[in-house]
Amino acid sequence: MLSSLQNPLIKQVRKLHSSKERHKQNLHLLEGSNLIKVATEVNYPLATVLATQLWIQKNISIWKKLEFLAQRIEIVSDDVMQRLATTVNPDGIVATAYRDSCQNLPPDNLRCGLILENIQDPGNLGTIIRTSVATDVDFLWLSNDSVDLDHPKVMRSSVGEWFKIKAQTENDLGAVVEKYRREGVQILATCLEAQKTHWEIDFNQPTIILLGNESQGLSEQLANLATDKIKIPLVNNVESLNVAIASAFILGEYQRQKSLHQI
Repeated sequence: MLSSLQNPLIKQVRKLHSSKERHKQNLHLLEGSNLIKVATEVNYPLATVLATQLWIQKNISIWKKLEFLAQRIEIVSDDVMQRLATTVNPDGIVATAYRDSCQNLPPDNLRCGLILENIQDPGNLGTIIRTSVATDVDFLWLSNDSVDLDHPKVMRSSVGEWFKIKAQTENDLGAVVEKYRREGVQILATCLEAQKTHWEIDFNQPTIILLGNESQGLSEQLANLATDKIKIPLVNNVESLNVAIASAFILGEYQRQKSLHQI
């Protein structure tokens, strides 16, 4: 059992609380039973797993899977786990994985994609990922000035759906938009001043939806590349919605239309 905070492995994993260290070590941090359970279900390659004795006793079947899935597994003391975790009340397990272990590419026959610009709140991104999986979004592009795609809170907020989304961080979102626009894909920019609502859009054609920063929205440069600008109709003098909620409204309409088209 590892019980010292000075142990080299423990020191290495603790550093992964920092975005700079995650990039430097090319590792990200998975935390909690929820994420670890889904990781075993999808055979996600893990570098290191650290768990308390109590967690192992309660989750022996998952632990046995981890013995084959991870490169290294270790039992740690409760005190060490408390320092390894990013949450106040950890449930007894953390793991690391290589950031480049799963490279994703958009499908050739893209039906629906999301482009996210300068998203800062990891909870928002995690919720958008979960909603995207629930509504069958094909791909998600994230600007490189956004929160890390594999930020621990992003992964936790997705409630395990993080492993199911196909996504990548992109240096030039404009180039991505222009590529798909040339191919005839419908590009929708969310804009408070838009005249058209998301209800008026035909989502049965290939579509990419652009969503922007929590407080600033989309940049003018990216919004101007859209083929249409849309808004969500609001009442009672509510001016705008949280970006994660806005994505759910629009993707809900996409899913509704897709379901009707399949009948």
